Amino acid sequence: MITTPSCRQTASALLALAAMMSAGACSVANSGPEPSSGAASSTVRIVLPEEPPTLEPCDASLTATGRVTRANITEALTERDPGTGDLKPALATEWKQDSPTEWTFTLRKDVKFHDGTAFDAKAAAFSIDRTVGSKIDCNVNGYVFGGVKLTVTAVDGTTLKVKTEKADPILPLRLSFVEIVPATTSTTGKVREPVGTGPYKIAKWDTGRSLRLERFSGYWGKAPDFAAAEYVWRAEGSIRSAMVKSDEADIAVGLAPEDGAGDSAVQFPNNETSYLRIDAAKPPLDDIRVRQAINYAVDKDGLVASVFAGLGKSAGQIVPEGVTGHSPAIQPWPHDMAQAKKLIAEAKADGVPTDTAITIIGRNGIYPKAAEAMEVVQNSLLEAGLSVKIQMLDVNAWLEYLLAPFPKDAGPTLLQAQHGNQAGDAAFTMGQIYGSKGAQSSYGTKELDELIATAEQASGAERQTAFAKALEYQNKDVVRDAVLAHMTGILALSKKVTYKPDAATNDEMRLADIHPAG
Repeated sequence: MITTPSCRQTASALLALAAMMSAGACSVANSGPEPSSGAASSTVRIVLPEEPPTLEPCDASLTATGRVTRANITEALTERDPGTGDLKPALATEWKQDSPTEWTFTLRKDVKFHDGTAFDAKAAAFSIDRTVGSKIDCNVNGYVFGGVKLTVTAVDGTTLKVKTEKADPILPLRLSFVEIVPATTSTTGKVREPVGTGPYKIAKWDTGRSLRLERFSGYWGKAPDFAAAEYVWRAEGSIRSAMVKSDEADIAVGLAPEDGAGDSAVQFPNNETSYLRIDAAKPPLDDIRVRQAINYAVDKDGLVASVFAGLGKSAGQIVPEGVTGHSPAIQPWPHDMAQAKKLIAEAKADGVPTDTAITIIGRNGIYPKAAEAMEVVQNSLLEAGLSVKIQMLDVNAWLEYLLAPFPKDAGPTLLQAQHGNQAGDAAFTMGQIYGSKGAQSSYGTKELDELIATAEQASGAERQTAFAKALEYQNKDVVRDAVLAHMTGILALSKKVTYKPDAATNDEMRLADIHPAG
């Protein structure tokens, strides 16, 4: 999810966990109840690295929100198959393009929201307007639509027309990120506990302790196997792993190799890319030589081999292979400390204030050994000749730095971030992250904006070429980021359940895909 945001998570020093904590320690790691093992036959128990900051549907591109909300509590008109990349029906059964700027969607009949009200074209139109047209700062709006203006009309109960200002060849894909809610949902503020059409509804959210979802008896589709799902959260990966081994949980996500999952560990390729967002508008980071030096100073291969324990591979661009727009021409920046020092020295000689303190804004739990990763980066940048300190934040405080408007008077920052392009098209990366007005962008240029806009209008092979050109320009002439690695995920799976993780697992863990073993 984000990156995304999902809003969407995973990147780490050569420090190993001092000792594996025992299963008995799990019960006191956080205050709050553990999932009841006696209910395991009817309740699937999932332990997360962090509590969702909200379940607001229009923020479902944020990973911590989307992995609980998407396709479980709320649903969209369309959905993308993470294995094939194909777009499939969800609350819309079919769609067609009437003209370059107009689409018609036929909606599913006899669908109800959790509150008993009927889903129809008016609810769909309302949800799109709320996400894209309201002033409640939806992350999906910036991440997916990036300023695109839509005109949405409910023709009748099951027919929806969507018009765009200019041609948008991937509009149905964009709409796979708009979670549908009733027309009674607030448009003046975000909701913490949404009403949706999904197979599960919220039963109880005990803030700071646990979140329980229960199967929705009025669901239009096939009923999922488990009657309920219970989420708890533990910051330490070793504790999450131990909870599965001691039968306190069925699934633990966001693990590292040293967390001790053993036979319960399942590795899977995810779509996450870890990177540092450089605040290129503030000195000394406003000098491209300093930004280049940061890229030369960080040993990405060493980071992957040591802190990430080989899970992943060093990266040079935020868009991974398999996503439209990925450029094979972009390779990871080589580790060259001598060149990094030379560039910093040159900038300093020209009056750039290279001794100004730069703050790495890290996020606890964004991926295993997140703090250790930033310590490795800090040490490299100190060696290169920069002044760098670290501030690790929990998710809510970190979000203040991820999403515009950013905190004032923060000074120059490097933001520890992770981006997952679960939609499979660079349009869901470029505008929001690199555009001058992107929701997650700290810096942009007119030239890059124009390259992005051209790519967004293209289709087929031209679209691939145009987005690759924009990424290559960013890498050579803008250097807004220090991209670290394309990541590999690990989760722990109890022998009591079966689940096959995929590239979308970090962003949307579908409870309907989890089944009792045997």
